[in-house]
Amino acid sequence: MPITAPDAAKSAIRKIIHIDMDAFYASVEQRDRPELRGKPVIVGGDPDRRGVVAACSYEARRYGIHSAMAAVTARRRCPGAIFLRPRFEVYRRVSCQIREIFLRYTDLVEPLSLDEAFLDVTRNKPQMGSATRIAQEIKTKIREETRLTASAGVSFNKFLAKVASDFDKPDGITVVTPEMAGDFIDRLPIGRFFGVGRSTEARMHALGIRTGADLRRAEISELLRHFGKAGRFFYAIARGRDNRPVTPERIRKSLGKETTLAEDIDDPAQMMAILQEIARKLEILIQTHEIQARTVVLKVKYADFQTVTRSATLSAPVETADVIMTHIADLLSKTAAGRLKVRLLGITLSNFAGDADAPRCHQQLPLPLFI
Repeated sequence: MPITAPDAAKSAIRKIIHIDMDAFYASVEQRDRPELRGKPVIVGGDPDRRGVVAACSYEARRYGIHSAMAAVTARRRCPGAIFLRPRFEVYRRVSCQIREIFLRYTDLVEPLSLDEAFLDVTRNKPQMGSATRIAQEIKTKIREETRLTASAGVSFNKFLAKVASDFDKPDGITVVTPEMAGDFIDRLPIGRFFGVGRSTEARMHALGIRTGADLRRAEISELLRHFGKAGRFFYAIARGRDNRPVTPERIRKSLGKETTLAEDIDDPAQMMAILQEIARKLEILIQTHEIQARTVVLKVKYADFQTVTRSATLSAPVETADVIMTHIADLLSKTAAGRLKVRLLGITLSNFAGDADAPRCHQQLPLPLFI
């Protein structure tokens, strides 16, 4: 797919890097405990108490283990796996170090989570002309200063940079220039496209769309009919167009996390274990951004793709995972989860008070916070 000259010229103005830490939680554990190196490490819940996998090492991934999998299933697949509880405070401190490295090159850093971020280095502090060289330097400094590895994607927009960062893991770097973008997108499996989850992928396949080349051939009217407003986005990215800016400071209206399960489940206890892990991640965000949220929203997608939400607005702000879960238990009971199988679970916090988007890292020393 050749990108038209106007598109290429416009897109080439920007130099975007996506940095993604390799098996972050598990790698931190292996770094801090040398005896774990080279072994299958699973960070998450207790397999004897219906826990779920939050993250796992590459050694564990060889057994087909992945995040959000039931811990008991992970143990069955890999009886020799080492299960560890998450140490989120440690991961957050390491994230501080990583973001401090990013900020040496640009202030345009958009964190997506503890372990990944976009950087716009079109104009950068060292005044380096090559985004690839910047990405290589960042990877080197991360390794030297944290003893961890990261993978990087370099391109002229966010979509391509994020997809590229996943192509050469671990410790890799993939560059997609405007000249390379057409062939790169054409060969890309549709499931690798931003915004294409399991259900959308299945719908795409039903329409005969399995690769970027197939998506590019689809008429925009067809995409709009089947995917609504998202169809316009899919039409654009199939042609290498993504003008979304890297936005380091955003006014948040809500804050949420969700996970699509590898297998549909109907066990409420397992659902609660998954939601507990999500709530723990939200607790870090609450504390980091000094958020005062008064509304908790539970999202449930059933096996038939029907999605429902249940919410509770509270008299006092939510501050901890335990408080979130107190309300989630009640909200889950108001859905058909358990009677019907579930394929996705999520929690969103909203109804913020005050300046909820001022990250605490701007007020603390010595390092800014990357989350």
